[in-house]
Amino acid sequence: MSTILETMRADMREAMKAREAERLGAIRLLLASINGVEKDKGRELSNEEVTDILSTEAKKRREAATAYRDGDRIELAEKEEAELAVILNYLPKQLTDEEVGAIVEEVIASTGASSKSEMGKVMGPVMGRVKGRFDGSRVKDIVMAKLA
Repeated sequence: MSTILETMRADMREAMKAREAERLGAIRLLLASINGVEKDKGRELSNEEVTDILSTEAKKRREAATAYRDGDRIELAEKEEAELAVILNYLPKQLTDEEVGAIVEEVIASTGASSKSEMGKVMGPVMGRVKGRFDGSRVKDIVMAKLA
């Protein structure tokens, strides 16, 4: 089984050969982030740790794209969205709102939470199950809606 890093490095070589500058740039940025963390920790990262970094990078791209769109900087928003698309290739299959809603309902039923004041009881277990596969701020919104 190949690791995410091996896949990324192979994709980087492929992007070089195909002269795909945007994809190559995005992969290089991701590898630089991962290499920086590896240097700090003094060891190779596991697939789970790499997934955590990629999730963080994806979140940064989503937020930046939203900010650029709000500021009427469409070309910069599109660049961030293109990088996000590259990142999503390396993350586990993303969950839909409906799938996360079902998980939230399951956790609410198992914890017995019934109000927004018990949101903490629900968020921890839900985030453990959707980590890397769904945006955390959107999970919060779904939990709030279900506990209303």
